[in-house]
Amino acid sequence: MDKFKRPFRKSKRSFRRRLPPIESGDRIDYRNMSLISQFISEQGKILSRRVNRLTLKQQRLITIAIKQARILSSLPFLNNEKQFERAESLPRTTGPRARNKWTRHPN
Repeated sequence: MDKFKRPFRKSKRSFRRRLPPIESGDRIDYRNMSLISQFISEQGKILSRRVNRLTLKQQRLITIAIKQARILSSLPFLNNEKQFERAESLPRTTGPRARNKWTRHPN
């Protein structure tokens, strides 16, 4: 029985190498909004280097460019208008801050 078993082999997967998202001709700059917007999530967060498939140097330059664009109001800091509207419309009824701070409570 044992001589019919195959020796352990690692299965070879076909691996297609993905192209880098930034070509050598692209300038990483706060004015290049089409490039910068690729590396921001829907919520407005900067995506991680692993998700972006960038080198360390490219990720640093992208982060600096995004922060500069945010400061110059080219990009929003947050992109969650729907959550903000919902939070405004519903009054908060639970938690320690819901109480009136001017009422006295015996300790």
